Amino acid sequence: MLDPKLLRNDIQTVAELLKRRGFSLDTNNYIELENARKEIQTEVERLRNERNVKSKEIGIAKSKGKDVTDLFKNVEGLGAELKKKEEELREVQKGQEKLFMLIPNILHESVPDGLDESANKEIRHWGEPRKFNFTVRDHVDLGAVDGRMDFESAAKISGARFVVLKGLLAKLHRALIQFMLDLHTREHGYEEIYVPYLVNSDSMHGTGQLSKFKADVFAATNPLLFDALPILTEKDKFYGNTGVIDNPAVLFQEYRNPLYLIPTAEVPITNLARNLIYDDKALPKCYVAHTPCFRSEAGSAGKDVRGMIRQHQFEKVELVQLVKPQDSYDALEKLTGHAETVLQKLGLPYRVMALCGGDIGFSAAKTYDLEVWLPSQNRYREISSCSNCTDFQARRMLARWRNPATGKPELLHTLNGSGVAVGRALIAIMENCQDKNGHIHVPPVLHAYMSGVTVI
Repeated sequence: MLDPKLLRNDIQTVAELLKRRGFSLDTNNYIELENARKEIQTEVERLRNERNVKSKEIGIAKSKGKDVTDLFKNVEGLGAELKKKEEELREVQKGQEKLFMLIPNILHESVPDGLDESANKEIRHWGEPRKFNFTVRDHVDLGAVDGRMDFESAAKISGARFVVLKGLLAKLHRALIQFMLDLHTREHGYEEIYVPYLVNSDSMHGTGQLSKFKADVFAATNPLLFDALPILTEKDKFYGNTGVIDNPAVLFQEYRNPLYLIPTAEVPITNLARNLIYDDKALPKCYVAHTPCFRSEAGSAGKDVRGMIRQHQFEKVELVQLVKPQDSYDALEKLTGHAETVLQKLGLPYRVMALCGGDIGFSAAKTYDLEVWLPSQNRYREISSCSNCTDFQARRMLARWRNPATGKPELLHTLNGSGVAVGRALIAIMENCQDKNGHIHVPPVLHAYMSGVTVI
């Protein structure tokens, strides 16, 4: 969330800065809400002051033995009017908060201009795409051997955009996870962490996934609710398949406040800092976690329908850093370099792209994408996205550190990046390391994780 002071002090400048994203801020709506807030808040303060004055008059009158009946009625009337105005103020503030939550972060000045991915800027590249003297197969055809990459079974048990991996491909997938975790903990100094895969709405709001992107996530609720709600009140007993539920209010609460399957480990890890104040000597906090990720892929119909490129469930090794504000852009360069090391050790050609204003994520002020080379598509595809979210997420979460220079708490800066997406790394290895017979040569750095298997 942006600093409300920025909006109050110079809404037009903020609106101009947000245009770099292609985002149109409704300044008229904001100004109307802000004027209403000021007017009502002034009236609330007037009524409080007048009530306090009248209350003191009652005390003075009583001490002098005077009749205070009329004064009491006056104070009661002021109290009722104050209560009404306070409720009006809360409603206006809710409207402001709703508007604030839909406004993206302001971009760093170094972010390239442009409204879509065609304006992204290549910063550097590593490795050269391999030249093949045979017809390249894509990962779907390579994985079809012995049914090791099985989309039909996944569709049967779950639906489209899922996969079942078997045998040595499943082992290679696991080897990649273990290799990345070891690399980031041993060489890059991250602390490994295990986090829940289901989070509450406060956590999703904290990192910017709700409410603007609610259609992109999966919500988990008790299926009994859908049968129970039409006939159930919170005082009733519900007789379900599992017996009698004496307190349906618990179910109603779950319906109102569902848990969400994480779209990325960024959500639970970053929310560890929610409502905390860190000592300056405890920073930076650098965490790495392997988790599944769940995305509904709303709006992606028809895109990447073949294979594992775009799945509802996939694995990532995620990097998250919590740092002092003055350190965050140096931290972004280092974090990006940590993700690059994965691809370099795997021997996979890639490039680093600075995302333009129109292609950058909601919470990020600056983002680098790592794109790995896929021979079957004859193009680079995203495998990691590394972002500095500055204080945007921290303000939502009230995640702070105590500045020793002032003794006061200040907002942290948060960063995140894939280190890297496991499924896409698997695809890249399969396609870049294939031979003419359809065999896959395992990168040497993974041999120790493959129980001696070097060729699949």
